[in-house]
Order: sequence, then C-alpha cells, then structure tokens
Amino acid sequence: MDRPTAESLFGARWPATSLATTAALRDAGITDRLLAHGVRLGVVLRLRRGVYMPNHRWVSLKPWERDRVRLEAHIAGTGGSSVYCHSSAAILHGLSVWNPGPAIHVATTYSGARSSRSPDTQTHQLDLAPEDIVTAPGNGAVRLTSIVRTLVDCARFLPFEQAVVIGDSALHQRLVGLEDLRGAVLAASRRGRRRALAILDALEPATESVGETRARLLMVTLGFARPVAQLRLRTAEGEYRADFAWPELMVIIEFDGEGKYMDYAPTPDVLLAERRRETLLMEQGWIFVRLRWADLDRPDEVRRRLAAAIARAARQSA
Repeated sequence: MDRPTAESLFGARWPATSLATTAALRDAGITDRLLAHGVRLGVVLRLRRGVYMPNHRWVSLKPWERDRVRLEAHIAGTGGSSVYCHSSAAILHGLSVWNPGPAIHVATTYSGARSSRSPDTQTHQLDLAPEDIVTAPGNGAVRLTSIVRTLVDCARFLPFEQAVVIGDSALHQRLVGLEDLRGAVLAASRRGRRRALAILDALEPATESVGETRARLLMVTLGFARPVAQLRLRTAEGEYRADFAWPELMVIIEFDGEGKYMDYAPTPDVLLAERRRETLLMEQGWIFVRLRWADLDRPDEVRRRLAAAIARAARQSA
C-alpha cells in the first residue's frame, strides 16, 4: 500500500475525534496491522502508547496546541488516573504556557523508580492536601492541582520565564489574587521559596499575551526600567492603549504578535484606526518602538533600538 492509498483509507475510517485510542480505531475498522503500516508510512502519528492522530492534523497545529494535544493523549492513554501538576496542570486550567517541552507532569506521593515511568511522563513527589486537588474545568474525570497550588509549584520549580508567563496569565484572567499567591508561597515548604517570591515580584496582571510577558522580561533583563503595561492615552481619535510605555520619556513599546499565540487577528478597520491614533501620538512627541517574536531572540539588537529611542526622547525634551 502506498502513502496516497493509506491516506485515503485512514481518512475514510478515522473516528470523528482527532485523537483515537487503539480500541476506538479497531471499532472503526482499523486493524492493528493496518495501524502499524500507517505509522511506518508517516500517515498516522503515535503520540504515546495506545493513542494516535492523523499526521496531517498534527503538523497543522500551532506549538501551544500540540502541548495541549500531548496532554490529552496522556489522559486518553491512562484513563485520567493521574493527578496533573506543574505546567501540565497550568494547561488544563486554561493558562498560557510558554515552551513547556514534551513531558507530561504528574504528581505522586512517593519517589517511583525511573524504570516504572512512561518515557513521556515526569513525576513529582508532592505532599498534597485534599484541597490541593481539583478536577479539570469541563472534565470532572481529570484531576489536577488547584490553581493556587499549580502557580506556587510553577513559581518554585519552573524556569523563571516560564513561571512568569503562567503567573501573568492567571492574574490577567483574575483566577487568583497576587496576595493570595504570596501567602501560599510563604506557607509552602522553604524549598524554592526565594525564587518563587522573586517571580511574584515580576508578575504583571495587565500583560495580555505570552509575547508581551517575554518582551517585558527582556527589557528588564537588558537593564531598562520596568515599563508601565497597558498605558491608556487619549487622542482625538479615541483611546490608545500601549502595550508598554515609559511615560516620563514619552516612549511606547508595542509587541506585534503577528498572530502567534493569538486566536484572532485585528480587522483592517481596527488596524487603520489604531494607526491613526499612533500618528496623533507621534505628533505629540511620543516615540514608538515595535518588537516582534523574532526580536526576542536578538537581545543585543533590542538593547540598541531601545537605547536609541531613549536617547532620541532625551534630545526632544532638552
């Protein structure tokens, strides 16, 4: 059987859901032998033992969508028997998560032998109280750490940037208050407490996207003052909301996500109105710097551009 024939056959027989277990595929008339052949041809992707997906659907997914699908595959393959924690719990809570990697994070009350773990699973020995475990929104069969416990664990153990992205998302969605988080960190084990408190100090509830969080952190890392997020300015064409600004310098920094990590794109009319407001602000003396995703991996260039904008602002005010 060649690949085009296999694609046609699997397309006709695949169940309605993108993810399918071996049992569901058998019910649909896809035998184990046919399934193995589809995997060899690259028509079907094996996400984990017993869970599959058409490869063309997988390659069409955005990175953060793949993170969610990997997690759904783990749930389907294990029957929801695990308690999910760390970044996996954050995804199930509907939080934005940056670059979590392919591992699925589950909680355990014991230190299991490495040989007993599935290759796609990372276990964490956690002392969980009953109130630390909740069920997933929209799926009561799936258990995970509570929103507060998830955020505390992420702040204590995840890389700084990842933890701030998750914390920003939770605060922006008003799922928890900053002081509640601070109290939970202080009440938790001393391990990782100092870094967790530093992460809480870095959070910004007004930040609206992963890219904005990363841009803000980069500015501070480069030695610039922490900017004001979502500064609102009045113009003759209506209100303008800047992603970031240094008001005393009259410098605005906009992060152009270009659709990445966004579920929508502005309409042409919205973009045109925004550009008119930008023009009015520039006529008032505001200086704009626009950052993109690719810029976040070019810190020296970002430093140069921001420094140039600040120097220009200083000359204008002199």
